[in-house]
Amino acid sequence: MSGKDPVQAKASAAALPYPRPITDREFSLFQSLIYQQAGIFLPPIKKTLVSGRLNKRLRELGLDTFREYYARVCEDKSGVEMALMLDAITTNETHFFREPRHFEFLRDVLYPRWRQEARAGTRERNVRVWSAACSSGEEPYSLAMSLASDLCQDQPWDIHILASDISNKVLESARRATWPMRRAEEIPTPLLKRYMLRGTGSQDGLMRAAPELRKLVETCYINLNDSQYPVSPGLDVIFCRNVLIYFDADSRKGVINRLLDLLKPDGYLFLGHAESLSGHNRRVRSVAPAIYTHA
Repeated sequence: MSGKDPVQAKASAAALPYPRPITDREFSLFQSLIYQQAGIFLPPIKKTLVSGRLNKRLRELGLDTFREYYARVCEDKSGVEMALMLDAITTNETHFFREPRHFEFLRDVLYPRWRQEARAGTRERNVRVWSAACSSGEEPYSLAMSLASDLCQDQPWDIHILASDISNKVLESARRATWPMRRAEEIPTPLLKRYMLRGTGSQDGLMRAAPELRKLVETCYINLNDSQYPVSPGLDVIFCRNVLIYFDADSRKGVINRLLDLLKPDGYLFLGHAESLSGHNRRVRSVAPAIYTHA
């Protein structure tokens, strides 16, 4: 640690204006650290973004320079500051039923096939899904509503949805399964009425997923850059959307191969519409825009 007295540090920092500027060398340090820890590649044009998002931590810790903050992150053996730094850097844009054609594919293609297979006795009535960058929970709960309403039309199914993210901050939001009421307009009215509870009193202006949905979703921290994931193989569906755009080619290849290892032979991988594996991975074939299965 730097040895600087916290009180003196904050007094010294208070005498200087925020935001603090970040030097090219300091940006390079964070660029390497973030790539090493999360596989996220930040090109030089992201220098302003890094500076803007980390300045809040400098202010809160009373630090004068980004080099001091870099040392604080690296020397914190608890990993708490590393997690806070990654929370600040990662982008968590999401909304309910984002990229609706994916949910149409589930409803119109996969669910009828699964029900037919179940009736024929060639599969059990259970489904395992992973939302691999769940952010504040809109995606896994969209999946929960989709599965509960459209798959379970005539028979109950055992549904398990794993919701993971690298950001502990957004994972806590996903665990609460509570969102501002303004998000209600993103949910089809029948599903909104059936699966969302309107807050009252101190919860006015909020909505929360009904208990029958919450029991379907499990949340946990997973870093997609890790060499192994704490996930059992045999997944029917993986949603890993709008994540690979932050990885370079080598990291992206590693993530995709690890995800494919967890998919059933007839499982499906859903990417964001700005992402494509066509011509880059011989293990998969495209079945619809940004939807892949094993080749």
